[in-house]
Amino acid sequence: MNKEKLLKIIENFNEKKILVVGDIMLDKSIWGEVSRISPEAPVQVVDVSKESYSPGAAANVANNISALNAEAFMVGIIGNDAAKNILIPKLKNSSIDVDGIFIDTNKPTIQKVRVIGRSQQLLRFDYEKKGYIDDSTENKIFEFILKKINEIDAVIVSDYAKGIITKKLMEKLIELCNKNNKIIVIDPKPKHKSFYKNSTLITPNHTEAQKMTGNEEEENIDKYVEVMGKKLQQELNSNVLITRGEKGMSLFEKNNEITHIPTYAKEVFDIVGAGDTSVATLTLALVAGATYKEAAVIANHAAGITVGKVGTSIVSIDELKKSIENE
Repeated sequence: MNKEKLLKIIENFNEKKILVVGDIMLDKSIWGEVSRISPEAPVQVVDVSKESYSPGAAANVANNISALNAEAFMVGIIGNDAAKNILIPKLKNSSIDVDGIFIDTNKPTIQKVRVIGRSQQLLRFDYEKKGYIDDSTENKIFEFILKKINEIDAVIVSDYAKGIITKKLMEKLIELCNKNNKIIVIDPKPKHKSFYKNSTLITPNHTEAQKMTGNEEEENIDKYVEVMGKKLQQELNSNVLITRGEKGMSLFEKNNEITHIPTYAKEVFDIVGAGDTSVATLTLALVAGATYKEAAVIANHAAGITVGKVGTSIVSIDELKKSIENE
């Protein structure tokens, strides 16, 4: 693929506007050294050296968009709690528009707390309250998107199945995007498969694709990836990009073209946030003039950079350019 064309597409990321709606999280990492086993129980003792916070899940998608020189509008809910007071300033510091974030007094701000020793994740704590948002919150979210639809270039739905993405919201959102000729890209969850029909593009990983197509028992993912991709593409009337870890990506377009793209990861340290980075880069590439194939290749480079880092991370324009230039 023409490197100069890909680099030009990346240059066009500048000033593009992407609205991200989905499950907002705060990621906390506790870093330390592990050198002994506790005398109290057969568990490792972590000597904590530092703690760090970063936007997670849908907020990480928005953070990646901002890091790639584009403008991100974050839409979702948080709780009225201490985690909110850490997360919102972080988003603002990354120049992310937070006017579409609403406080839900029935839920806490979702947190994922990871304990990391010697660059390896040892343990994770989740703070969350499951259950869908109520009608009032759903209406607030859609009304905000309705006001912004003419201002933005595309919508990303970052669905972690924590309650923000409802069937009614998705139906209205996809109809709105199609009516206004806006790209809508969905990072899906299998339980919401029926919600995504008629979207522009969905990006399941290989495990999600297996669950969404009922091929969970098939051990040979390589053999059945084309069966799954075609099935999803036809059932949902959407383009489909299956991300496959070390096997790269497989793109299934509505024109029946299938493209397999090898991974660009040199070494995998941590897969946390790779999907968020991928969907952010993919969408930016599409609104910057890329074909689906070109967008997938650029997103694959971005994901390859992310998995080479530990913890929730972002990819810069310079890193992305360098990866493409060196391929």
